[in-house]
Amino acid sequence: MTTRKKTRVVFYIFISIAILGVILYPKIKPLFGNSGNSSLAGNPARQEGPRALNVQGMVITPQHLSEMINSTGTLMADEETDLSFETSGRIVEIHFDEGSHVKKGQLMARINDRPLQAQLQKLEAQKRMVEQREFRQRSLLERDAISQEAYDQVVTELQVIEADIALIEARIAETELRAPFDGVVGLRRLSEGSYVNPNTKIARLVKNRPLKIEFSVPERYSGEIAPGFPIDFRVDGIADTFNARVYAVEPKIDVGTRTVIVRARYPNTNEELQPGRFAGISLQLSETNNAIAVPTEAIIPEMEGEKVFVYRSGNAQPQYVTIGLRTESLIEITRGLEFGDTLLTSGVMQLRPNMPVIIYQYNQNGH
Repeated sequence: MTTRKKTRVVFYIFISIAILGVILYPKIKPLFGNSGNSSLAGNPARQEGPRALNVQGMVITPQHLSEMINSTGTLMADEETDLSFETSGRIVEIHFDEGSHVKKGQLMARINDRPLQAQLQKLEAQKRMVEQREFRQRSLLERDAISQEAYDQVVTELQVIEADIALIEARIAETELRAPFDGVVGLRRLSEGSYVNPNTKIARLVKNRPLKIEFSVPERYSGEIAPGFPIDFRVDGIADTFNARVYAVEPKIDVGTRTVIVRARYPNTNEELQPGRFAGISLQLSETNNAIAVPTEAIIPEMEGEKVFVYRSGNAQPQYVTIGLRTESLIEITRGLEFGDTLLTSGVMQLRPNMPVIIYQYNQNGH
């Protein structure tokens, strides 16, 4: 056998042994044991369970909880109207100053009424004559000197004149512009000598003592707000908080906004506020002194209801709860938690039942 052939035979034998070793290695490996990997057997990284999650918690203690509604509204005048005459004519007198206070019934302006005054004088003269005739006819009737029919004619004539006088007096009253209520008169739009008709606006009269506050609340609270309910409100530019009371509630829900319109009344004794201003409204609906209140972020909504996680023996345990009042940051728990329980307030979406946890910080009252 030549050297070249010997080399080829040895190469084939080596390849065959390598292939056979690859095939048989998985079967004979257990026979050698794990002596070569004894250092891995005690590796704690392979033997330890789930890692503990660092979380924040709070101990449940009694809290004072009140449910507040915040809304926006508008200050409105108690009464407001545009002043105008009931008839047409030329203004001959103006008896008010712009921005002044006026009393109900006060004469504010007058249009020319001389033709009506002349008619009134004529009718009053006729009335005096007829009254004298009625007196004489009544004396004659008592002596049976005239018939009852003749006397009735005089009485009817007197009644007609009196009705005409009342009509003229009513027309004269239409030439006078009087304040319909106490208030402050605004800017005058016309001057003496101007010709006006019933559509002509002379000025605006506003009664701003007291003031009305109009605002709306969600329909779910409509049954809790009634006349006498107190509210607080603030206006821009004034640091003080003002108090008012509800006096009327719209009996129908607005289907467009699903809210109900409410009106309150503020005395505005010193007229420090003006109608038309924007107001921020606050209403306190319910109040509880010994409530279990938890942060909003601790609640996990599920199909079965709301749940939280509590800390027990180093692990996180789920607990389904029943909620009550809501505020901007807290939710009242009416069932499911007790005073002294430790509530987990952070990382709640990562928690699983019986997961080990480490509380690295305790919050006070959910903060």
